[in-house]
Amino acid sequence: MEDQKQFENLEEQKYPQLIVTEDMRSYIYDMAKWANFLGIVGFVISAFLFLAALTVGPTINANPEMGKMLGQLGAMDGTTISIVFIIYGALIFYPSLLMFRYAAKAKQGVLYGEQENLNEAVNRLKSIFKYFGVLTIVFIVLYLMTLFSAVLGGIK
Repeated sequence: MEDQKQFENLEEQKYPQLIVTEDMRSYIYDMAKWANFLGIVGFVISAFLFLAALTVGPTINANPEMGKMLGQLGAMDGTTISIVFIIYGALIFYPSLLMFRYAAKAKQGVLYGEQENLNEAVNRLKSIFKYFGVLTIVFIVLYLMTLFSAVLGGIK
């Protein structure tokens, strides 16, 4: 029995528990408030983009003169513009949803001392960073492909 207690004490020393101080709780709560704000703003922006996708594209298809007023953007078909707006709306909606969920779980975890909610909040935060990391890699690859094609196009 005594050996078992010594083994448990050794295990506890080997992997100490993290301590969340009051300052950390305050920082997490402040981050959650800002994440809530950014999530709501992201929802509003994506709603505007979805509405634009439903209105601008069909308007350009119905009135070709409007396409001329939009310059380079108007050179595209109205359906293409709608698809681009929908893609942009989805790209903004997903991280906004993650931020909103992070905020809700972080506030609950900090205010009520619930470890499960705080774990879930950190998981959402990890997903936000992963999303922006993947998006950054995609844009770097697109930029490199554009640069490469511009160099090849300039050589000919």
